[in-house]
Parts: sequence; C-alpha cells; structure tokens
Amino acid sequence: MFQKRYYYVITIQYLGYRFHGWQKQPNVKTVHLMIDRTFKFILEGKRFKTLASGRTDAMVSANASAFELFLYEPIEDMKAFLELFNYNLPQDIRALDIKEVDADFNIIQHSKTKEYLYLFTHGQKCHPFCAPILTTVLDTLDIEKMQEGAKLFQGTHNFKTYCYKASNEGLYTREISTCELVENTVFSANFFPEKTYLLRVQGKGFGRNQIRLMMGALIKLGKGEITLEYIKKSLLPESTEVMDYIAPASGLILNSIEFE
Repeated sequence: MFQKRYYYVITIQYLGYRFHGWQKQPNVKTVHLMIDRTFKFILEGKRFKTLASGRTDAMVSANASAFELFLYEPIEDMKAFLELFNYNLPQDIRALDIKEVDADFNIIQHSKTKEYLYLFTHGQKCHPFCAPILTTVLDTLDIEKMQEGAKLFQGTHNFKTYCYKASNEGLYTREISTCELVENTVFSANFFPEKTYLLRVQGKGFGRNQIRLMMGALIKLGKGEITLEYIKKSLLPESTEVMDYIAPASGLILNSIEFE
C-alpha cells in the first residue's frame, strides 16, 4: 500500500569553516551529517529523508541555502517545528524558514538562481577572526583592473577553463547574469580591516569550483600575472586554457537562492 509523503523546503544558513562541505562523507563532519543527526533526534525514530538544492565545498559558508525534507507524517505546527529544529542544531547552523511544497517540486531540478559572494581584502595581515569568511591576499592588488576583469565573466561564455578537472563530455557553456567586483558593504565586523571587497556572481548553474577559479583568475590579474586579454581568450568556445589557481574556500558564501 502506498504511504503518503509530505514535502517541505527549509532555508538555512551556516558557517562552513569547521565543516567538510555539505555532502556526507566517512569520518568527517559535514553540514548534511549534522542536519540529519538533528532530525533523527527530534523526530524520535520517524522516517525522513533530506535532499539539498546543491553542494558546497569544505569551508564554504551559506547565508541562505535550502534543502527538502520528506516525511511520512505531516508537521502540525511548522513554527514550533522550526524552533525545535534550531534549538537542537549546532550554533554554526541556523534554520530560517520552512514551507510545505507539493510532490511535483524537485529541489534539484527546479529552476533557481543562486548568488555567490567572495569576500577578500589585500595588502595587510588581518585579525585572525577574519579567517572564517574573509580571504586575505597579502600582496597589493590592482582593484580597478580586477573590476574590469570581473565584467568579462558576465554573459554567456565557455567556462571550461573555470571548472575543476573538466572533462571533454561536460556542458560548459553557461550564462552568468551578474558578475561585479565592488567594495563590501554586506558583511561587517569591528575586527575587519578598513576596506574589504566582494565578488558578486549570479547565475542558474555553476561548475565545480567555478566561482573560486574565477576569483583565482582575478587575483592573478590583480597581481599582474595574467592580463585582461588572457581572460577574454579563456572564455572563447575554442579555449583549452586551464586555470591553475583556486582561491581559498573560506572567502566564498552562498548568499541567496531563489526558486522560480
């Protein structure tokens, strides 16, 4: 006999610094592991399943991510359920919202737009408390040139150069709707240096390590190790370039996710 299932989307945020990414892995602490461990406790043995909208790498944080929760009994009071969930989660994970969806919703296949931010500063050693969310480049960077370079990524291009271990079978023509490098006014702390910056990238799909490889290219551009022309050529359909520098993971934040 078919047993009815109930479907919920939960929005969460987390500091990724002590986690080995989202996906469960043997013998390491991941966000998914802590989420499922918490549900196992608060649901007291009832069947459930969780499925994420996407994976984040080790040490990458999320200001707003989402996953789908499958249950075989309905949640009677979603506000109380969210409060209980938060009460039992570790302090570096917080649930923001819960809503019920129907069986046709698929959190992986459903069209969505993601916004990533990459926070960084340059030219100075920073307070150690910055390390979880802010990358420090000790060399002096040409920020204006990096801003020009960021604009080159916007639009529809071949991003094979900016996908880790890209194969010849992958689909690398993707569209980035926004790519800009600006002064950081989104996150602040009294131990931050006076001036910090962020790379803002919006799109519907990204390859493995794509944002960090793009940021790596911009850092190399800011140091004078590559040129604007190199970035232009690396995005052409016939490009065979391989970006050899992946920016550190801890500066990357999944800032928002919007389902269409």
